[in-house]
Amino acid sequence: MIIRNFKSLSTNSAKKDALSIIEAGLAAANPKTHLEKIIEKNTLILPGRKVSLGKYRHVFVIATGKAGHTMAHAVDSLTRVDGGIIIVPAKVKPMDKKFKVIQAGHPIPNKNSLVAAKTILEFLDKVGSGDYVIFLISGGTSSLVAMPDGITLDEKRTTTDLLIKSGANIQEINCVRKHLSKIKGGKLLEHIRSDSVSLVMSDVVGNDLSSIASGMTSYDKTTFVEAKKILKKYHIERLVPKNVSSHLDLGVRGMIPETPKKGKIKNYIIATNNDCLDAMKLRAKSLGYSNTVLAGVTGDVQDLSSKIARMFSDKKMNCVLFGGESAVVVTGKGKGGRNQELVLRCATNLSTRKKNAVVASVGTDGIDGITNCAGAIWQSDLKLDKAQPYLDKNNSYGFFKKYGGLILTGVTGTNLMDIGVILRK
Repeated sequence: MIIRNFKSLSTNSAKKDALSIIEAGLAAANPKTHLEKIIEKNTLILPGRKVSLGKYRHVFVIATGKAGHTMAHAVDSLTRVDGGIIIVPAKVKPMDKKFKVIQAGHPIPNKNSLVAAKTILEFLDKVGSGDYVIFLISGGTSSLVAMPDGITLDEKRTTTDLLIKSGANIQEINCVRKHLSKIKGGKLLEHIRSDSVSLVMSDVVGNDLSSIASGMTSYDKTTFVEAKKILKKYHIERLVPKNVSSHLDLGVRGMIPETPKKGKIKNYIIATNNDCLDAMKLRAKSLGYSNTVLAGVTGDVQDLSSKIARMFSDKKMNCVLFGGESAVVVTGKGKGGRNQELVLRCATNLSTRKKNAVVASVGTDGIDGITNCAGAIWQSDLKLDKAQPYLDKNNSYGFFKKYGGLILTGVTGTNLMDIGVILRK
């Protein structure tokens, strides 16, 4: 994966090292790298068992998420696949005759998200007991595949948008989503009649299968009660549509069945954010840096930026590597994703205390918020005296576009959360 700077400052050796470390992390997120470890000819090599695909009449793939097309094509290149479905964001345009491809909405579901869900259900209803289905699940599935229960799509869109802007983390957002859906939280499994397996790339801190893709192919650990508490926690219980509150209330009172609490098929996590961090650690070491690794970072971007900055020392050839996913409480009307805001806030924490520092952070999917870039990079020679108004408006993109530092990768075809580095050469 080659990083391109949209409007770059002079790229000195320290910035080159930071970008090289980020590139190592992005390369480690390639789905094929991980699928090659578990697929050999017509055999799935899974923990504690092997599955011979040759004994099945047909082998189908249902791939959903930001890595849907790359995962599906990787499996197709490694073993026999007779067809299936790929659901990807609208920005991704895979051309494929073997698979039915649907481009749907992300991060907010759209009408094609409904089409995607209906298409999957219709497909599964036709799969016979002598067939085998390989689900390939990656981040983004929660909005790409949607079938609201008791509410309209617009009501679910409004609720999702409120949760995202409130600063709720992905586990909390998906808890609510699952309890407003006919297929999430394991409900999709009611349509499976054949042998099946789910191979999952984790975009959730802690790698909880019931949260990844809103647990579409996994049993659910959460409840209607928890969903209601999340709305109250972020003070949006009176802002969500009335039908949303009414539906959750029915669930709390036991008038709507809870999500399934027992698994029907095996789910295996094949790649996580730690795979990226391991590769970054090796690259940093090869470049001569001693390093500290912060894995599974999460929380409000303001608190997280302070924490990461505090971990960084004044020593030369020192770096802090971090991975996970921050949350931004959106109060302004600016344009900028969580990685760009994290870099700018880290920079403001470092600018008066650390000299010759470089900070970079990107989304492994290549998309940061609603911008066209993956993240940003900052070096201490870039003055920050005009940064605060941009932060006040949640407009970190505007800052880096004007002063330099946006990072572009294009859509990567993967999603293992965010990765970043602070270093001093």
